[in-house]
Amino acid sequence: MIRSRLQALASAGRLGRFLSVGLVGLVFDVTTATVLRELGVFPEVAVFAGIEVAIVVMFLLNDTWTFAEQGTTGAMAMLRRFATSNVVRVGGILVQLATFRLLYRVVGIELTVADIDAWFVVAKLGGVGAGVLVNYVAEGLFTWRVTRD
Repeated sequence: MIRSRLQALASAGRLGRFLSVGLVGLVFDVTTATVLRELGVFPEVAVFAGIEVAIVVMFLLNDTWTFAEQGTTGAMAMLRRFATSNVVRVGGILVQLATFRLLYRVVGIELTVADIDAWFVVAKLGGVGAGVLVNYVAEGLFTWRVTRD
């Protein structure tokens, strides 16, 4: 059963939609985090705020587009999926935060472009990339319970 669910997740169309939504989320995530960081917010707090903004945006897009044919309709069902999505994404969030912290704090390259801490953005993008696979598999299996292409 799990194998057929993973095969359904491998659908090129669904994966393409998920990645497209992810790009939109990425814009919200990086923009929010960078603006907050430039306003003086502690880097890890700024990163977490960006993640949360992106989660809301991506959930709404995934629920109405990527996985629209999955699950039941109605406000309560959507709220249940939203709560599940936030719980499920904890793994991706932890991967993203750990990768960001490793790149930003341990590797820590000084890189400024147009008076913006560009290494912050690079580390943020590295974290996002690391969390994408974890999020896709977890969301598909647990939030929308994908069973078919």
